[in-house]
Amino acid sequence: MVIVLGIESTAHTFGVAVVKNGKILSNVRDAYTTEKGGIIPMEAAKHHETVKSVLYEKALEEAKIKEKDIELIAFSQGPGLAPCLLQGLNFMKELAMKLKVSVVPVNHCVAHLEIGKITGAKDPVLLYASGANTQVIAYASGKYRVFGETLDIGIGNFIDTFAREAGMGFPGGPKIQELAEKAKEKDNGANYIELPYSVKGMDIALSGLLTNLKQKFKSGKYTVEDLAFSLQEMAKIMCEERGARFFVPENSLLVDNAAMIAFTGEIMFNKGIKVSGKEIEKLDILPRQRTDDVIVSWK
Repeated sequence: MVIVLGIESTAHTFGVAVVKNGKILSNVRDAYTTEKGGIIPMEAAKHHETVKSVLYEKALEEAKIKEKDIELIAFSQGPGLAPCLLQGLNFMKELAMKLKVSVVPVNHCVAHLEIGKITGAKDPVLLYASGANTQVIAYASGKYRVFGETLDIGIGNFIDTFAREAGMGFPGGPKIQELAEKAKEKDNGANYIELPYSVKGMDIALSGLLTNLKQKFKSGKYTVEDLAFSLQEMAKIMCEERGARFFVPENSLLVDNAAMIAFTGEIMFNKGIKVSGKEIEKLDILPRQRTDDVIVSWK
C-alpha cells in the first residue's frame, strides 16, 4: 500500500492527483483553452509549465499529505502531443530525483480503461472515445484488443472541429454538451436531426458526418442547440435497447485526468512494475503508442 502521485499531460490538460489503495484522495486539473481555433501544442505546453507547480501543491493539500509522504510517481508516457508529454516527463523526473522515489510509466489510453474498474464492472467491453481515438476494446490474452475503431478522426477531434466551425473555441466538448442540454430544456424539447452515421463492420467513419453537420449549420435551417443534441453518442440508450448493462465513471474520471494515471500506476506497481534510480533518466515519451501495443502484465 503506497501513496501514489499521478501526473497527466498528454494534450490540453495538465493534472496532478494522489491515490492510495485504489482510493482517490485528490484529482486536480487545469486545461488550456482558446476563444476560437483549436489546440496549439507549443502553447498548451507553455500552459502546463505555468500551472504545474500550483496544481502539485493543490493536489497535496486536498489529499492532506506532505511532499515527503509520496512513495511513487506515475506519469502519462503517451500517446499524446510531444511538447505536452515532455512537460509531464520533465516534472516527473524533477520530483523523482528530489523525493528519491520509483516511478511507473503509464499509457494514457490504458489508464482510461483501467479506471473503469472503479464502477465495479467485471471484464467489460469498453467504448474508448477520446480526442484522437474512438475504439471498441476488450481485454484478451494479455492485451487490450481493439475490435473496432474510427477509420478517420476520433470523436473528440470531430466534436472540437464542429465546435470550431460554430465559433465556440477549444475545447468544444463541454460547450456542445451545454448546448444539447439547452435544446432539451426548450418548451417542445430537443428536435432530433437525422445524421448520416457511417458504420463499416465494427469500424466507423466520422468525416462524412462532420461535413453534413457543417452544411446543416451553414444552411441556417437548424439551431446549433438541436445540432449539438443530435451529434452526441447515445451509448446508454444503445445498451438499454440491446439488453446490455451500462457502466460509466463520474465525469471527472472520463476527461483527461491524473487520478486515472495514479490509479493505474498503483495497480502496475503492486504487480512489480516500476523504474528506479538512474534508470528513470533513460525514460522518454511515447507520443504514438497504441492501446494494443501495451503488454498488460498486471492482470
